[in-house]
Amino acid sequence: MLVINDKSRLPRAGIPCAACPLRAKPVFADKSDADVSFIQSMKIDHRLIKAGTDIISPGETNAELFTLFAGWAYRYKTLPDGRRQILNFLLPGDILGLQASLLSASQHGIEALTDAEVCVFARRHIWDLFVKMPAMAYELAWLGSREESMVDENLVSVGQRNAAERVAALIISLYRRSDALGLVNDRTFQFPLSQQHMADALGLSLVHTSKTWSRLRRAGLFTFSGGRLTLLNPRLTARMAAQFEREATPRPLI
Repeated sequence: MLVINDKSRLPRAGIPCAACPLRAKPVFADKSDADVSFIQSMKIDHRLIKAGTDIISPGETNAELFTLFAGWAYRYKTLPDGRRQILNFLLPGDILGLQASLLSASQHGIEALTDAEVCVFARRHIWDLFVKMPAMAYELAWLGSREESMVDENLVSVGQRNAAERVAALIISLYRRSDALGLVNDRTFQFPLSQQHMADALGLSLVHTSKTWSRLRRAGLFTFSGGRLTLLNPRLTARMAAQFEREATPRPLI
């Protein structure tokens, strides 16, 4: 019988790294057998995380490093009065907790947005990666830079885009990331964000987010039903088209 601990983490035997279905997706760069074998040697667990559960809690010490195997998550910071800023959203293949695993205590939290699965790598092995596999260590740094660039993009939205552009940019970005993972079918994909999640990510009030969401839907950008969003016209404006037509870059998978 499985016993759920205080973070609802369910240990389970994971798929061997050599047979990982994520590695077959074109969005991820190929790895040598030696690289995959080394990644397998670092892996200590494969966990199921319930939606709404912290994968890494703010202030947590000795946080491990994770790769999101399935599901959605988000990274956030909370002010003392309870206000929350969502820093970025995380999809399968994304690295989780690189900053937290390198610092004495996590400066942010990571919460499962949906039921999720994560591959767990011991923080004590991260130094081995830099010593024994410098090319892979570079890839790890590259992934950290990619996450920083997503936060930068969100900061641009908050600082320079109007409400409609902010919401549209977020929808289009998540659509493109989902499409690269093969999660889009007939222009439709799972969209588990609530309007509160969007408001907390985009620096908008909940009321303003709701009105903007409705306005974009009426304008024909998308339809939404049953937790699934269909992107109808990402070229609704020139700025939206520019966001949609950006090139996707193959990336490493740890």
